[in-house]
Amino acid sequence: MDGTIVDTEPYWMRAETELVAEFGGVWTHDDGMLLVGSGLWNSAAILQSRGVDLTPDAIVARLTDRVQQQLAEHGIPWRPGSRELLQELKAAGVPTALVTMSVERMARQIIDLIDFPAFDLVIAGDMVANSKPHPDPYLVAAERLGVDPRRCIAIEDSVPGVASAVAAGTITIAVPHQIDLPESDDYTRWSTLVGRTIDDLAALYRFSTAELSEPVHLLAPTRAAQHESAPLA
Repeated sequence: MDGTIVDTEPYWMRAETELVAEFGGVWTHDDGMLLVGSGLWNSAAILQSRGVDLTPDAIVARLTDRVQQQLAEHGIPWRPGSRELLQELKAAGVPTALVTMSVERMARQIIDLIDFPAFDLVIAGDMVANSKPHPDPYLVAAERLGVDPRRCIAIEDSVPGVASAVAAGTITIAVPHQIDLPESDDYTRWSTLVGRTIDDLAALYRFSTAELSEPVHLLAPTRAAQHESAPLA
């Protein structure tokens, strides 16, 4: 979500900087880059090592509160092309899941701020036992959507996120934002979502699932013959 669908990374970095400063420390841009795509409780441990004298749960709560405050003040900072692609997917009836390492209450806030029903399912960081880069978030999402993860498309922007999606067996698209992601045989790399359409996803899906013999699991019949995957973000 953060950096893939919406550009809330600056909100997180501001919250981190303020929290570290409150305890007499200095938080740099490079420090913030260490946390991109990381689970919140992993991030809390790093902040503790920089002098933030709070429990991990308290750190997560403070950061989330501050980011939610900024979202309420400034609205959703969409990543280029993400809104348009989501709208097209929903118009086609393709089931979608938001798979994020933010906590559920923040994910729900973002969904509530979107002016169309963008996601059928939310899997947040406080809803799974193991966060990204473990495959659990995507495996849980696929299970709840009722689809084989090999027939899901995941769009990610971070190293932990891509690793999670690949480990779960999804068709993974890496769209770099704050952190560069090199070319790899494990995933498809797009430089941006601008100009990308459901036809691009369908072509990648057909190519990636050509050798699968199992029947396709569908949650929505709309244009199903053309668009059979369940994208996850």
